[in-house]
Amino acid sequence: MQTRKKYIFITFFASWLLLFFFGGDQIRRLAFLSRKKATVLKNWPRWTDRSLLKSFADPEELQSDGGHHKQSAKARRESRINIYKHSRCRMETCFDFSRCEKHGFKVFVYPMEREDPVSESYLKIITSLEESRYYTSNPEEACLFILNIDTLDRDHLSIQYVHNINDKIQGFPLWNDGQNHLIFNLYSGTWPNYTEDLGFDIGQAILAKASFYVENFRPGFDISIPLFSKEHPQKGGERGWLYQNSVPPKKKYLLAFKGKRYLTGIGSDTRNALHHIHNGKDIISLTTCKHGKDWEKHKDTRCDKDNSDYEKFDYQELLHNSTFCIIPRGRRLGSFRFLEALQAACIPVLLSNGWELPFSEVIDWSKSAIVGDERLLLQIPSTVRCIHSDKILAFQQQTQFLWEAYFSSVEKIVQTTLEIVKDRLFRLESRPKFLWNTLPGGLLALPEYSTHLGDFPFYHLQHGSSPSGKFTAFIRAVSPVVSLSQPILKLIQAVSRSQHCAQILVLWSCEKPPPPRGRWPQTAVPLTVIHGRRKVSDRFFPYSAIGTDAVLSLDEHTSLSTSEVDFAFVVWRSFPDRIVGFPMRSHFWDSSQSQWGYTSRWTNEFSMVLTAAAFYHRYYHSLFTNYLPASLRRLIDQLSSCEDILMNFLVAAVTKLPPIKVTQKKQHQEAAPQQMSKSAAVSSGNLHFSQRQDCLNRFAAWFGYMPLVHSQLRLDPVLFKDQVSVLRKKYRHLEKP
Repeated sequence: MQTRKKYIFITFFASWLLLFFFGGDQIRRLAFLSRKKATVLKNWPRWTDRSLLKSFADPEELQSDGGHHKQSAKARRESRINIYKHSRCRMETCFDFSRCEKHGFKVFVYPMEREDPVSESYLKIITSLEESRYYTSNPEEACLFILNIDTLDRDHLSIQYVHNINDKIQGFPLWNDGQNHLIFNLYSGTWPNYTEDLGFDIGQAILAKASFYVENFRPGFDISIPLFSKEHPQKGGERGWLYQNSVPPKKKYLLAFKGKRYLTGIGSDTRNALHHIHNGKDIISLTTCKHGKDWEKHKDTRCDKDNSDYEKFDYQELLHNSTFCIIPRGRRLGSFRFLEALQAACIPVLLSNGWELPFSEVIDWSKSAIVGDERLLLQIPSTVRCIHSDKILAFQQQTQFLWEAYFSSVEKIVQTTLEIVKDRLFRLESRPKFLWNTLPGGLLALPEYSTHLGDFPFYHLQHGSSPSGKFTAFIRAVSPVVSLSQPILKLIQAVSRSQHCAQILVLWSCEKPPPPRGRWPQTAVPLTVIHGRRKVSDRFFPYSAIGTDAVLSLDEHTSLSTSEVDFAFVVWRSFPDRIVGFPMRSHFWDSSQSQWGYTSRWTNEFSMVLTAAAFYHRYYHSLFTNYLPASLRRLIDQLSSCEDILMNFLVAAVTKLPPIKVTQKKQHQEAAPQQMSKSAAVSSGNLHFSQRQDCLNRFAAWFGYMPLVHSQLRLDPVLFKDQVSVLRKKYRHLEKP
């Protein structure tokens, strides 16, 4: 027994010596072996096998604390409560729905005051709101209110910081603790923590904010918007850079980043680590610490080399030639390069933990961006290498759609924000998420028209459906019917004989009353006369009498045969989202006048098909009336012209595609005034042409760019004008003189 105890004691003692010898440094640090309070380790352990492990990290970087200035959980909660006193706000609790019942969704902007400084970016937001179809100058009609105080930059150190906002807004009789107010913000907080403190109490107002933290975001109430620069255009905006698809879609560089890094402070960790993934071949990750006034005071051992490598690559070239672009957080969660990457079709790889992505309530970012984790940076290269080519191409196409639909201008950002709020208020007429994430986008798919996908002209291909097999002929009459040989009566007879015609509507826009029912031709389809207001914009009003998807728009002087109508309709059913018709016109850039020119010359190229004889989807009547501003409709009513040009602008802006030209045996001449001398007719024709050219430039100015697209495509029937028997031709009457 004694011997056994002896061996146990010797074994225990030997084990203790071994443990003390190999791990003594760690044991001596244990609190229960020391009377002093344990201190935090300041050095990395000296492992016995350190010579076998190659370090890929800078020891100085590993031992630094990153200068984070992190707050405790309690401090963050207290800060959040101070910023968002109504953190539990939802539309049902902090928004007065009754204000929107009588006049619908109307937006009132507080009148601007001269003494209030307003930044260029906020002025663009205000202009976009005042040009919106929802704007009202009467606060009694308003459902939503926008402050005239610039709240975009709430960094105390900024020269654009507006002081004493609390005192100002409390004096507004409409403020009502922020209820039914929408506040825009791009920058919040300041050095060193860059919290989301706006410097004033927002009350129950909705916050449309860039760089939104998920923990501060109030779902279904606040709106996350993108961070945009002061150079961001107010209207229109540049097109995306993906002009054609390349298969495979990979570019020169797989993954790229070029930007500044922070040596200290919040946001420095992620950018300081980016150099680890740079290989100088297909992954380019360049940073510079050469920014700010005191960068040399804080420069580290990598600064000189980083600054040297930084100048070897051009940022725009990297955007053009990279498949993926790293979007790391900066001082705040968002950055300008997010929108830059979308425009360049460079798939964003987001490294910004806790960022509520822009318009995440309606946009499915999983189809266009890679959401990474700042803590798992080294896994990013292998992750993007595993993405298949077809998915890369789909991501690139989606970036272009999102850029052009929602982000290419301040106006579109503001419109998207308003439409999200409107969808919350009128849920029965709100858009399904599919409409937001598919061409042409939520802004151009009006829920007032329908929320059923099959009612729109854009989604037939995705769902394998077709528009209805009948059309409504819609004829605008401006002259009295005094003879049975007038063109309008012949036109009605030709159209009514079409096997696809469901009904004929005549929009009567003449001073004299229409003839009695017995004076109209006998037709196999219903003929209805609608009394108009003698305005040219009336021809594109969404009349409830139009019961078919297809509308055949006709002028009273148009001459068409039944075969021409049948063939054009069959073509339209294959292109229901476009204008399909006969008379064509074109536009061109006149460099001598520095403006757009209008031409009616018959050439192989065109960009417009006039609605004097054209098919299109009835949805464009709703879009024309409810989407375009009243100022444009007033313009065409004053000129009594240009409505067909404006419709071509609208459809081209929606589809990004040209119209379809079909065969016609006769050339279309634009209607000339009657009972005029030859010289007067020439003078009137010149004035008419000049007006249409002026319209072209005014419309381009409103859209912010030229949406019309040129085409050289003309569709003819099979065997058209071929030297074969006419019995073999389906549309044989098209070739008759």
